[in-house]
Parts: sequence; structure tokens; C-alpha cells
Amino acid sequence: MTQADHVTLESRDLTKTYYSTDPPTQVLNGIDLSVREGEFLVVMGASGSGKSTLLYSVSGMDRPTGGSVLLEGRDLTSLSDKEASRVRLTTMGFVFQQAFFLNNLNIRDNILLPALKAAPKEKDAAIARVDALLERFGIAHVKQHGITQVSGGQLQRASICRALACEPSVLFADEPTGALNSSMSAEVMDALTDVHRAGTTVVMVTHDPACAARGDRVIYLRDGLLVDTRELGTWSEDEAGRREDDLFAWLRKKGF
Repeated sequence: MTQADHVTLESRDLTKTYYSTDPPTQVLNGIDLSVREGEFLVVMGASGSGKSTLLYSVSGMDRPTGGSVLLEGRDLTSLSDKEASRVRLTTMGFVFQQAFFLNNLNIRDNILLPALKAAPKEKDAAIARVDALLERFGIAHVKQHGITQVSGGQLQRASICRALACEPSVLFADEPTGALNSSMSAEVMDALTDVHRAGTTVVMVTHDPACAARGDRVIYLRDGLLVDTRELGTWSEDEAGRREDDLFAWLRKKGF
């Protein structure tokens, strides 16, 4: 089995029902999904289709009602809350639409915090790793700034740095450009493309076809079901326009 064929994350018959509503709301209806090691997988679908619920369920942030989630063969649904939290901290990274940074810490310290929590005895290594990330994503010059003193694009690049601070095997992104203009969105997608090219597996939820076109593969959800998949192959800037047009045409046929 080659690295490209190796499955790093998978769900089997995944269901999620919210019993707080009357009647209960079933959001995921038995999803089987495999994510290849090093793949950039994009999750799309109309509002309410279950995109974010799927991401939270396969990342262990939310427990599914039924089915299983395997990360490198380990069943996340069998873990205790404490064990699942440790797995998320040490092997996963997260980027959300909002940064969720601490107001009383500067950019660098916000990024450093999870790395220190994961390995408090390895402070020097964590600092060196974070400083390298700040340089890599072009925000070293604002590392001492407060979170309200940088642009939205810089803040999301800082979020990506924080997500990578513990060297995760999978990075999850939920609408990472949803609150940004087109220029800042391109900044963030360039950064995520760089993460993917470096070998990290990326799973991203988005409603934006231009962002989705960066992925290797797009899956489409409808009413909590995985109804179709589109293989895009490796992204290149030269083919960006064609990929976006092809993907948008595919999405239109689904009523997106």
C-alpha cells in the first residue's frame, strides 16, 4: 500500500441525532468516509446538510450517536472525554471561522499555549517550533501584537500556526474564510495549501467553490448523507480558473 492509498481517518455508518428538539433531529444518516493520508478533503453541501456536524464528529469534538470513527485505526468513539481531549491536542489541529484567541495574550503566546500544554517539559522546542511557524506564514513581524491589532487574514494565519503548533497528523478547518474578504481569503487558502503540500492531511468545510477548488477531493452532503464525490487532483495556480469553473458546474447540477 502506498502512502497515497493509506487511510488515516475514516468513519463507518456514522449517525448523529439531536434529542433536544421535538421531534429529535437526525443530522447525519450513516456516513462512510475514508480520508487518505496527506489528502486535502473538502466537505460541501447546502446549509443544514450536516457539514460541520460531520467535521465535529470525525474529529472527536462531538460524540456521534452511532457508528465509529477511526484515526490511524484507533476508535475515537471508544475513548473517554479525557482521552479524546488528549488526542485532539496532540494529533489534531483546528481552524474555525472565528479565531477564538485569548484577549490577554499576544499572537505568539496564543499560538504557543497549546504546544506548552501538550508537552510542558519541552518548552524550548515548542518556542523554536512556534517561531519557525510565525516566519513560515509571514506573521513574525506581528507576533507581539494583540489580537485586535492585526488584520483578519493575519489572525487566521495565526490560527493555522496554532493548529500546527503540536505537529498534528490531521488539520480540520471549518469555514476558515467565512468571515474574510476575497483578498484575505486567498491569503488563508495559500497558507492551507502550503500546509497540505508539506504533507499534513487537511479536512475543510466550506461553502465557497473557489476555496473548495484547492482540495484534492470534494464530497457533497445532502440531508446528512454523502451523495457524491468529485476527484480534483493536485491543485496548481495555472489551472485555478478551470478547476473553479468545473467544480461550480458540478455543484450547480446538485442545486447548490
